[in-house]
Amino acid sequence: MGRRTALAGYLAAEAVSITGSRMSLVALPWLVLTTTGSAALTGVVAALETVPYVVAGSFGAPVVDRIGARRASVLADLVSFAAMVAIPFLYHRGIGVLGGLVVVVGAARGVSDIAKRVLLPAAVEGSGLELTRATALYDGVARFGALVGGPVAGVLIVWLGAPGVILLDAVSFLLCAGLIAGTVRTRGVAAEREPYLTALANGVDHLRRDRLILAIVLMMFAINLFDTAALSVYIPVWARQVVGSPVALGLCSGAFALGALAGNAGLVAYAHRVPKLAVLTVGFVVGGAPRFLALALSDSVVFVTAVMFVAGLGLAAANPIISAVMYDRVPERLHARVFGVATGAAFAGMPLGSLLAGLGIGVLGFTPLIVLTAVLCFVTTLVPLVGRRTWRQIDAPRPPELRPDEA
Repeated sequence: MGRRTALAGYLAAEAVSITGSRMSLVALPWLVLTTTGSAALTGVVAALETVPYVVAGSFGAPVVDRIGARRASVLADLVSFAAMVAIPFLYHRGIGVLGGLVVVVGAARGVSDIAKRVLLPAAVEGSGLELTRATALYDGVARFGALVGGPVAGVLIVWLGAPGVILLDAVSFLLCAGLIAGTVRTRGVAAEREPYLTALANGVDHLRRDRLILAIVLMMFAINLFDTAALSVYIPVWARQVVGSPVALGLCSGAFALGALAGNAGLVAYAHRVPKLAVLTVGFVVGGAPRFLALALSDSVVFVTAVMFVAGLGLAAANPIISAVMYDRVPERLHARVFGVATGAAFAGMPLGSLLAGLGIGVLGFTPLIVLTAVLCFVTTLVPLVGRRTWRQIDAPRPPELRPDEA
């Protein structure tokens, strides 16, 4: 099997996975809102997926090393399929049953996503594509999946209902497992047979020693907190209470993804000509606070959708630049462990964002809470300017002690 086929299969699996996940990201909050009428429960259910996602991604990394990234990815996607396909048939039995199934999906997705991230260099090898460009291409495919998934979900909810859209997401897990199993082959290098806790500690130790990666993880923790509050609570509540249609929910999601896709294309073309830190900092500022202010101050679908597009455009550089830095500075033998710990720490902001947003609306009210979120987000996005001594390493050669080929 050709290496170009491996990369194509890998990217196709990612497109299917992201499209399905974005559809359920729209459909699941809408299902909870329309079933219970509670913004707080909407936030709780979102947290029930993201907490096990974070935990499994972090603590499952040594297991991914032990059984192999390809096998871990396929098995985890099959588990996700089984749990997700049950939701449309069992959600009416109560929030406890729905929450339990969501926990299983979140845990399986956490393992699968870490495994897929480890597989990227193997899929790229022999394709003739330089890794930095491959990372941008990977992110572009993910953005395209998000672009398609959000609006399609909004429309399909009107036709099929939220349970029908969730069922389609279940099928996407099955397709993803088949694509990875059928196209991607690893080099078959055996993982180090370290005790579980030792393997996990090695990942934590490398993350602790690299101040740049540690700073990036802390920033992404905050950005993920704000993003998840918007996606899982603020935008669904705005679409239901202010606009009164799930179509607005899909349009906002799709506009953000379209902006990110356009920004990603620009990054692929001009990344070598611009300073990465400047692009990253400006993107954080543009993509952060303005979208929260738009939700708080406007009931215009056109205006809010336009702001979401600009936000996506600004944040497009974040994932490719951060991923390139991670692959550049982390030894290949530690990819699963360091990526697992780093991703888990960064994604820990996601359940917190859902919970705080859902509960905060009941305490402060919709508009005051979003304005407060906008202020906190703006302050957070200025951190790279304050800590330039660490963040400027993004544009500098990596230190010798952090070379990927260290023994």
